[in-house]
Amino acid sequence: MRVVIVGSGGRLGKALARGYAEETEVIGFNRVELDLASPETIERALEPLRFETLINCAALTNVDYCETHPEEAFAVNAAAPGQLAAICARKRARCIHISTDYVFDGTQPEPYREEDAPNPLSVYGASKRDGEMAVLAAAPDALVVRVAWVFGPERPSFIDQILKRAMETEDLRAVGDKWSCPTCTRDAVALLRPLLQPGAPGGLLHLTQGLEGDRGCTWQEYGQHALDVAAACGVPLRGRMVAFQALGDLTAFVARRPVQTALSTARLEAWTGMTPRPWREAVEAYVREFYASLQSGAR
Repeated sequence: MRVVIVGSGGRLGKALARGYAEETEVIGFNRVELDLASPETIERALEPLRFETLINCAALTNVDYCETHPEEAFAVNAAAPGQLAAICARKRARCIHISTDYVFDGTQPEPYREEDAPNPLSVYGASKRDGEMAVLAAAPDALVVRVAWVFGPERPSFIDQILKRAMETEDLRAVGDKWSCPTCTRDAVALLRPLLQPGAPGGLLHLTQGLEGDRGCTWQEYGQHALDVAAACGVPLRGRMVAFQALGDLTAFVARRPVQTALSTARLEAWTGMTPRPWREAVEAYVREFYASLQSGAR
């Protein structure tokens, strides 16, 4: 099987390319190699290729940038995914499109299921929702996978930022009134593997780590757990406590953010027979593997 990964330079795209290269031929396109704002470029790059599966990890993800550049956001996040799905349909190839929890407005107290109605609050969320609909319209058997708070060794994420800051200062703050659940790139590779083949189930699918009961975590809880694990590993930290910061105090934000977007993974478990490991377990494994060497002061 040959797999095309669009967005292979990003955090999730890199992980998928590396993970699947061991078992199949992978063709990757990063942002420079494939401009999603250019329909002609997309057609030229993909039409001549033979492949069985295409995974689109590429997107314009800067939420505030999207708010002030809506035309670009809808071109990259909505029109381009629809075009990619149409190309897959012509080739009878599997199309897997990565989307986001930001398609929801965050007003629902319980975890969002795939059948819950989207209601995005921002241009980013609206463009990603339009992308979902464009993909499924062009290729009804496509798979649209919603993820959140992606972390992994491929590129720095919130975990790396909070740990770096904790090594430099005691002044640590993170939002404590916004909830979701992280997605580990390495786990995503394994969880998506059964769904790569043409003929696998299509439609909407939520993919994150396991929740704690019926809730995910706040950025504050997420960061605090990473620090607790790092401290237990002997990582030299100046800061050990993450203080509460209200989402509303972040006045530099341009776009509105949903406050509760934990995603239910019941459908993922039913389709794959696999249960995502809890978010705390995934974060602990990441910190132990990639930061334990700092206990001696060497990286």
